[in-house]
Amino acid sequence: MNPDDLLTIAEHLASGWVRQQPGRPIQAELRRAVSAAYYAMFHTLANDAADLLVGGRTSTRTKRAWRQTYRALDHGRVKSRCSNRIVRRFPTAIQNFAEHFAKMQQQRHLADYDPLEQFSRFRVSQLIVQTRSAIDGFLAVHSDDRRAFAIFVLFDLRRD
Repeated sequence: MNPDDLLTIAEHLASGWVRQQPGRPIQAELRRAVSAAYYAMFHTLANDAADLLVGGRTSTRTKRAWRQTYRALDHGRVKSRCSNRIVRRFPTAIQNFAEHFAKMQQQRHLADYDPLEQFSRFRVSQLIVQTRSAIDGFLAVHSDDRRAFAIFVLFDLRRD
């Protein structure tokens, strides 16, 4: 899943482009845009974790191990870890990603499950811009820090 493609789709949905009525998106388009933006963050993290822990496309990784690591990412656990104060130990860009991840998961839940919630084009466009910025900042962080974050969100914390 290509996170950049998901953000592009989110932008198209938020602009009303999908129905070929730019500037006049309907609620369904705005809601799907929020969901696509959230999933761009989720798949960024899943892809990065799998690449950093198992190996990228140029490595001798096994598809099975890479897929298992990619799929190991759990939405609830990631949100919980992103809200954990331990995240403050990571570089600022990872902290920003974590904070925005938790925010976007909440927004996705509203978009997908709250029929009374109303989304404006401006609100959704801002979320998409913020999401792209959070992803870009996250991917600019040194791979050692991103690997540590992947381990933090994937595995149980142990005190011993």
